[in-house]
Amino acid sequence: MSITRIPFHLMLAAVVAFAVSPSALAESRKPQREAAQAPAPSSLAFNGARYAHRWSKGNQHEFTPAGQEDLSAWRDMITLVPRQEVRDGETLAALAESLLAQYKSAGKIIKTGSTPRTDSRPAEHFLIALLPGQGFLETVFVRFKLVDGTGVMAIYAHRNYGEAAAQDFGVWLQANGATVEQALMAWSDIPAPASLETLPQSR
Repeated sequence: MSITRIPFHLMLAAVVAFAVSPSALAESRKPQREAAQAPAPSSLAFNGARYAHRWSKGNQHEFTPAGQEDLSAWRDMITLVPRQEVRDGETLAALAESLLAQYKSAGKIIKTGSTPRTDSRPAEHFLIALLPGQGFLETVFVRFKLVDGTGVMAIYAHRNYGEAAAQDFGVWLQANGATVEQALMAWSDIPAPASLETLPQSR
């Protein structure tokens, strides 16, 4: 598919490979019984805006705000990527490290971080990267989190287009980067993988 159809960050995420323990792999093959009971998230609320579901293929689900229905020219996108093989903190960390390596080879890492595990909350991981594309720069914020026992990549991406993309990216990141990071790490309503499975698949 063309780079304008599938976001650049997902073209990289799709090829991430990492070691999965036999127990985690077996767990990932269990049927998701709760899927039928979970309503499909037709829209999401994030950072003061409403994002509508636009496209799903396999385990990748894309949402954009009103006025950004054209997926070849979007500027702001939420993408949720559940990974059924990721079932614990060890495999979640491996997923984060693998994607970090992919982004390092394709663009520039701006920031990384982790939230330590506590008695009531598993560890989480976070990265911000700048990825160049044909005619645009894409700023990607990725949160790695276990949701209902399954690893999820919650991704916010912003694109700047045209010859001034590099300058525009810097201005945008200075004005919005910290706010977006805080909103993503504080986002408590990330849909469960079971509910994402009920979204209609795009052709």
